[in-house]
Amino acid sequence: MITRAEAAYLGARRAFQNPMLDLLHKRHAPLVVSLLSVVFTAERPAVPVADAHAEVADALEHLRAAGLGDELPAGTARELCRQWSDAGWLVRQVLDDDVEVYRLSAHAVGALDVAGRAGGTGARVSRSRVRTLLDAVERLADDADPDVMVRVARMQEEIDRLRAGVARIERTGTVDAVDDEQLLEEAHNVLHLARELPADFARVAESIRSIQREVVTALRQDLRPTGDVLREYLAQGERVMDSTPEGRAFAGALRLIGDPEQLDALSSRLDVVLRHAFARGLPAQQRAELGEIVRRIELGLEQVLTAQREASYVITAQVRNHDPLRDRQVDELLRDVMSGLQAWLPTSRRGQGVEALRRAPVAEAGHLRESLDDLRGEQAPEPLVAWEDDGAVPDEEARAWGGPHYAELDRHLAALARRLGIDGAGGSGGSGEVDGSGGSLDVAAAFAAGPTALRRPVDLLGLLEIAHRRGMSETGEVAYVEAVRPDGTRRRFAFGAATTRTRDQHEDEDDA
Repeated sequence: MITRAEAAYLGARRAFQNPMLDLLHKRHAPLVVSLLSVVFTAERPAVPVADAHAEVADALEHLRAAGLGDELPAGTARELCRQWSDAGWLVRQVLDDDVEVYRLSAHAVGALDVAGRAGGTGARVSRSRVRTLLDAVERLADDADPDVMVRVARMQEEIDRLRAGVARIERTGTVDAVDDEQLLEEAHNVLHLARELPADFARVAESIRSIQREVVTALRQDLRPTGDVLREYLAQGERVMDSTPEGRAFAGALRLIGDPEQLDALSSRLDVVLRHAFARGLPAQQRAELGEIVRRIELGLEQVLTAQREASYVITAQVRNHDPLRDRQVDELLRDVMSGLQAWLPTSRRGQGVEALRRAPVAEAGHLRESLDDLRGEQAPEPLVAWEDDGAVPDEEARAWGGPHYAELDRHLAALARRLGIDGAGGSGGSGEVDGSGGSLDVAAAFAAGPTALRRPVDLLGLLEIAHRRGMSETGEVAYVEAVRPDGTRRRFAFGAATTRTRDQHEDEDDA
């Protein structure tokens, strides 16, 4: 039977295997905490890999110049960042624009929060923190108690208390003043609560990425149907938001950010706090943290939503392009590469060159399978089957529903011009049903003067096309015509009134 001391020791040893406590337990923990807090800020949660290496190298140079070289670990900035990534403090990620970045893991965010609180001067026990605890316990008791009458009595007590407060303020016209010391305690409590949010958001994002890796692995192994794997993924995604404290914190923050009025109210209240006289007693860094609470919530939400989008994209691409045989071949190839690297690294030296592979290896096929079951040579394809209606001329009904009758429209315009005595060169003679002046015909009147077979809607388009080709002039008015379809139905159209020449421009030039 395990004693209490043994159980406590085993539990503490498991706790110190957590990357967060492992970071704080390391010999160079102050350096790691300081560099990570300098490189990663609330405004810049993701840093390109090259920039992170350069900033860490610059910080190391400044520390060495300050005489702290003996306390620094050996290795370059790139090697240190790789070590931090292997230890679970940094997460490498490739963005949509193929830029590789570093992000703080949830363990690193928690370690930075612990180090920041441990280095602060605020009291660990304060009135505001105890009140926060009492309010939380009260809400928990209310939610857990199913007695309706008890719930109604508590709500009535709260209503009576609020009414008494309103009556006192209306009677005295003043509000009970709160001393600056208590306001500072409450501000420190707000900062304490706000500092825990980034770690919660990071844990939710890492939970989503962990689920993504499990789903992709299950799809690649091809041991279960794809539908079962996706259903389990959706169920796990829902449980992440309901079964963990950080998931519930994210769900609550998501409801907050989805209500613009509530978010604006939070921002307005923070502005009121910062404008108060007691806020001048806070350090500049804490005042900045108070002002950035809304921004910190938005960044945390964006981090989780980005993880969700990336997980959906990766899983969708895996389902769409899933090929078990090809995946197994890729896995085998990667294992061969890793085995080759493990065999080569112990015998290599630093800076040793590696001869590049100039071309892909060629498979040596000893014998190709041949099939001689069909000894006939290549033959011409079968002739096309003749259709019964090949070469048939469309009947009159089909023609009536066809395109414009350009030739008939051209002859109609010519006959109309002769009837009106228009010579096409600009003269006019006589008058008739259709007005013509200056060697021009009114398009709407010409269309209306045509026979029924030339007054289809499609013939109106053909007439406008002929008029445009001959030199159409718009009058600025609106013309109305009535077209007749082959089935006898009528349709009224409106268009910009215009006139057209009776002959083409090149014909006039030839006559001249």
